[in-house]
Amino acid sequence: MLLSRHPVVHPVRLLDQLRDRIRYVHYSLRTEKAYVFWVRRFIKFHGLRHPRELGGAAVEAFLTDLATTQHASASTHRQALAALLFLYREVLSLERPWMSEIGRPARKPFVPVVLSREEVSRLLNAVDPALQLVCSLLYGAGLRLAEGLALRVKDVDFDRGVIIVRSGKGQKDRVVMLPKPIAAGLRAQLARSHAVWERDREQRLPGVYLPDALATKYPRAGESWAWHWLFPSPLLSPDPRTGRRRRHHLYPQRIGRALSRAAREARIPKHVTAHTLRHSFATHLLESGVDIRRVQELLGHYDVSSTMIYTHILSSSAAGTPSPLELIGKLPTS
Repeated sequence: MLLSRHPVVHPVRLLDQLRDRIRYVHYSLRTEKAYVFWVRRFIKFHGLRHPRELGGAAVEAFLTDLATTQHASASTHRQALAALLFLYREVLSLERPWMSEIGRPARKPFVPVVLSREEVSRLLNAVDPALQLVCSLLYGAGLRLAEGLALRVKDVDFDRGVIIVRSGKGQKDRVVMLPKPIAAGLRAQLARSHAVWERDREQRLPGVYLPDALATKYPRAGESWAWHWLFPSPLLSPDPRTGRRRRHHLYPQRIGRALSRAAREARIPKHVTAHTLRHSFATHLLESGVDIRRVQELLGHYDVSSTMIYTHILSSSAAGTPSPLELIGKLPTS
């Protein structure tokens, strides 16, 4: 039997090419999952035809169906469009006039849900005690949920009273305050995390996930105490990229569910999420007189215009404007 001297070359699947390109430009895992989801859905929508055979009309038909039939929000529409433009530009290396001409849904004015200080207190007191610390940290330091859960042991600096947020939104690092009321709680959490880390080392489990190529550069760093999670999960789970079972941080949905339950128990008639705590953090700082540029820095906003939304809440004239209902005299009681 004669063997070919030339190796068999297997074509790389389009979605694998997409994943490789996303990782090359260092987009987050969340972005990778979202882009793969939209590209797969786009291909299925057009009967499994290759996107290279399709063009602007096909993209517009898909987005039109998304908006009119699926009733997707404007933000979902923009995300799907961003995924398809990334596919054509970065993976298929195509640049066509329709890419800059295709319609984009306008951004609607956004007023975030903000809790009062009293509501924040009631909410945090109603949260599951096991998750009270992490929720208090989200509010006390203005962290995004992913940022708070991804904190490592080395990111908490008690001597300086700060927390280092690594690779936040836009892959930016920043420094935030370490809230003094929970400093003792964070020290106790470090002790609990250390016990988990010791058990993992005794059982010779794989180290925690390391970003970028650090695992290659420092093969044992994932097993070190410094890189261990501040809020480790009680269970092992497969790494979404390698499939290797390892210790990850707490599951984000667990925090979301706990906050929803706490809002109901505290009888707060607002849609409360982890991001509501961040909105409240920013608003309360501005109410206390902290400069907007400082708040921008703490939030990690690229542009101060993103932070200005909170000043609109504070300076709204609606709260101080008398209603005409107040001027018509006594109303009949029901």
